[in-house]
Amino acid sequence: MTLRETAFAKINLALHVRRRREDGYHELETLFAFVDAGDALTARSAAADSVKVLGEFAGTLDNPFDNIVAKALGVLPRPDGLAITLEKNLPVAAGLGGGSADAGAVFRIVRERHGLPDNWRERAARLGADVPACVESVTCIGRGTGTDLEPVDSDLVGTPVLLVNPRVPLATGPVFKAWSGEDDGPLPQGSPREVALAGTNGLEAPAIGIVPAIADVLAALRETDAWLARMSGSGATCFALFDTIEERDATAASIPREWWQMVGALR
Repeated sequence: MTLRETAFAKINLALHVRRRREDGYHELETLFAFVDAGDALTARSAAADSVKVLGEFAGTLDNPFDNIVAKALGVLPRPDGLAITLEKNLPVAAGLGGGSADAGAVFRIVRERHGLPDNWRERAARLGADVPACVESVTCIGRGTGTDLEPVDSDLVGTPVLLVNPRVPLATGPVFKAWSGEDDGPLPQGSPREVALAGTNGLEAPAIGIVPAIADVLAALRETDAWLARMSGSGATCFALFDTIEERDATAASIPREWWQMVGALR
């Protein structure tokens, strides 16, 4: 039997960095949301685990046996192997949690076939701070390093969204290192829409300092009918939220062709 899963693109509707910890990580508060599009995974039973990578951004994963999909397989006990084919549609180092989303999809595949161990959240967190949120891939608040999750009722399900990346990879480490150190404060109170509108992304300024093209993307999106345009995560991808599919698609048609883009709706 072949199983198929989408690794849903993650966006941070708001991201407030609170402080730098002694262990080098950062305390933050973020509102995670997920787009109904992303990478595509297929899985079938096999004698041993294997990972094959296809798609536009396959070339950015140098060693498929050392990527997060293989690592996710390695932390989940099973009676048999899985042959995974990953269609890499999301850019790497892009603020979309692409690798974390891939790992989350592996967890869902294993859950459907065999169930997950009781401590799956800890196993997921060992792979990356965004992975626990990516397993369920629904709107939630993340605290701590992003692994302490609080479910929320979302008033944004079905919201049309456009993702745009200037095709410049941006590693997370340098962006956090360039963070000013000024506490962004707690997330605002309210519904996800209210939090998104009143919140900020404290990593936007340091990311733009490293990749100025992010400012160009944001400027282009903010001249449209979008009711919110913001950078996701540590960049360089930006997102725009719309009231209608027509507004989203009109904006997508106007975006410079040299930029990567993906359309979808919030889950």
